[in-house]
Amino acid sequence: MAGRNWRDLDESDVRVRPGKGSRPRSKRRPTHADATQAMVIAVDRGRWTCAIDSDPDRLVTAMRARELGRTPVVVGDQVGLVGDTSGEPGTLARIVRVDDRSSLLRRTADDTDPYERVVVANAEQLLIVTALADPPPRTGFIDRCLVACFAGGLQPVLCLTKADLASPDELLARYAELDVPSVVTRHDEDSLPLAGTVRGRVSALVGHSGVGKSTLVNRLVPDAELATGEVSAIGKGRHTSVAAVALPLPGGGWVIDTPGVRSFGLAHVTANDIVASFDEFAEAAEECPPGCGHLGPPEDPDCMLDEVPDQRRLASLRRLLASRAGLEV
Repeated sequence: MAGRNWRDLDESDVRVRPGKGSRPRSKRRPTHADATQAMVIAVDRGRWTCAIDSDPDRLVTAMRARELGRTPVVVGDQVGLVGDTSGEPGTLARIVRVDDRSSLLRRTADDTDPYERVVVANAEQLLIVTALADPPPRTGFIDRCLVACFAGGLQPVLCLTKADLASPDELLARYAELDVPSVVTRHDEDSLPLAGTVRGRVSALVGHSGVGKSTLVNRLVPDAELATGEVSAIGKGRHTSVAAVALPLPGGGWVIDTPGVRSFGLAHVTANDIVASFDEFAEAAEECPPGCGHLGPPEDPDCMLDEVPDQRRLASLRRLLASRAGLEV
């Protein structure tokens, strides 16, 4: 064409290479039907430690596949892995799928923070670790953890420590109407009831710093410090108390240790989320006016929960609702 006059050219002589942005893209994505099933047991700086088929002896380091985008992947998640799943040093698999979750423990920094933090997925129960003394129990924190359990589909368990320093009777009586299971431990005795509570199940622990949570974990998992160091090796020595980590129990099951928290925000939880967890109140709540907070007079004078016969249990429920709303109880 260089030797031809441009006046002699027509459209058949012109070749146009399409730009990158105009190339057709397929919407089909691989199904990864052959992906290997695994449980996430630790997360640290863009790397996930996964147990193949929930086997603590088959650990794999993985990264999140680009196709997942910003999908959160947290401790307890059941995921699909592709790539090198041998677990050999220097290998890296890819997380290509996050399975539907049976439960979800979430919190916000405070009640005005719109950013929701997913703490743990797929835990069957949440052990709310509270010291009976030194430091004294904070019932507001317990109430908020209960709200998070009811909203997230977890079974709450009150785990009261340091019973050698104070009696648990008053605190247990406060939550008697909610039928919340409890286990009481002492510093000078073995935690056999606690071991029976968590055996064969996936249990998460939450509590303020200093309540004895680490002591309980060390009793339940004799090699906790060693196991914690292994699953966090990809973190180059970062202290593991800053992130959740799942540890295998000797008798089967997992205990998920979460870092100590100062506050438990509930900006993501509505009053209806809590009421729906109580069968005897859920039906009555459907007759409440729109926007009802179910607190009763004077805040909600037309709340239909007042018609429910069990007023003692209603009082306990409304204490949780008031805590969620940030009211003094």
